[in-house]
Amino acid sequence: MENTVPETITAEQIHSYAANLMFHQDKNNYEVKMALIQQGLDEDSAQIVIENIESQVAAARVTRANKDMLYGGLWLVGGTVLTLANIGFIFWGAIVFGGIQFGRGLMNTITR
Repeated sequence: MENTVPETITAEQIHSYAANLMFHQDKNNYEVKMALIQQGLDEDSAQIVIENIESQVAAARVTRANKDMLYGGLWLVGGTVLTLANIGFIFWGAIVFGGIQFGRGLMNTITR
């Protein structure tokens, strides 16, 4: 008799279980794969689940990096424009915050 996942377990539950192992229990890919196999998945299906999670994490990092660059750039440019408009204030906070946020997004884009 072949070791298979019971039909009552959904793909979403398997995905959640694997993600929990990876992120909350800090398991590496091999450990997660072995745990999924112990739960009844075949080796290929377990690998597909892991690759799916990794691609979703990568996509989320890219999205976050792009948002950091966008909002950081807006704060940086806005603070600079308002400072150069000579309305009596220097918007250092906006300039520094924007520069840091933009830099963080840029570094996350480069290091993916």
